[in-house]
Amino acid sequence: MNCELCDNPGSDILWQDTLCRVVLVDNADYPGFCRVILNRHIKEMTDLPPPEQHQLMAAVYATEAALREILHPDKINLASLGNVVPHVHWHVIPRFVDDPHFPNPIWGEMKRNSAAREVPGNLAVLLRAALTARLG
Repeated sequence: MNCELCDNPGSDILWQDTLCRVVLVDNADYPGFCRVILNRHIKEMTDLPPPEQHQLMAAVYATEAALREILHPDKINLASLGNVVPHVHWHVIPRFVDDPHFPNPIWGEMKRNSAAREVPGNLAVLLRAALTARLG
């Protein structure tokens, strides 16, 4: 079986341990969009033992906190769909009221054209440091 998240890292790795990794997704419309990806192929959260569920969610929460600290979004969206890629992973998406889809999910109907958002040029460096401070 081929799995996109097993076969490649999934983008720019910001932090990782033996259980999971946090990657920065290259998406100009959604700067700071991250994924928290389990490092082995498991389909559902409840297939993980409870300590690993908690450890994975700690990484999701740390990612949310880091994004809030650095980008000050209007909202953070957390999503775990897996319909296309049935591998445990979480989307952590900073949202702004002027982003192309707000208030819809980013996979929903577009509401406006893309708006250029000013973000730190060293966003990945800042996120790496914030995640390391929170997760070790």
